[in-house]
Amino acid sequence: MAAPKEIRVSKDRKFLTVTFPAHAPFELPAEMLRVLSPSAEVQGHSPEQRVTVPGKRNVTISRVEPVGNYAVRIAFDDRHDTGIFTWDYLHRLGHDKDALWQSYLDELAEKRLSRG
Repeated sequence: MAAPKEIRVSKDRKFLTVTFPAHAPFELPAEMLRVLSPSAEVQGHSPEQRVTVPGKRNVTISRVEPVGNYAVRIAFDDRHDTGIFTWDYLHRLGHDKDALWQSYLDELAEKRLSRG
């Protein structure tokens, strides 16, 4: 996946807009980015270790830092900052946003957790 043409954090810090060449912009909520972070803390080291992260409804993006030519590190106001979001992963989050979000909501309901 080519690098995005633009990555922009909204003024309220609740959305990240990512624009890839030849694609419409993807608007990704901070909450979604946080709960689907590619970090080991969230994803674990195997599918069995993946964690469902509750209580992040009001999380915001503190900063976005480039990582080489292939990714960004997104830091959140809850101090989570270990996720390296590759261009491929950001594209997947944007492209499959509705399905990924619904899957997350289903997991919360199944585990009786709240978005908080």
